[in-house]
Amino acid sequence: MQARIIQIGNSQGIRLPKALLEQSGISGEVELELHESGILIRNAEMPRSGWDIAFKAMAENDAEDAVEALPNEFEKKEWQW
Repeated sequence: MQARIIQIGNSQGIRLPKALLEQSGISGEVELELHESGILIRNAEMPRSGWDIAFKAMAENDAEDAVEALPNEFEKKEWQW
């Protein structure tokens, strides 16, 4: 698929075919990255994306660590504070 660079105000740009945008899932804000062979266009990552998954994983790990942190029989009987 080819596109032509066009004048848009003081800038230049390209029109992306609707089918290409639908297949790629790109919409809204995008990130542009310069590569040796051209320009990569991809969806911009939203701030804090993925935090919900990270927090769930932390909560699961904290629960496991909390159980291990409870005093065991040795600590209750043998350890002197």
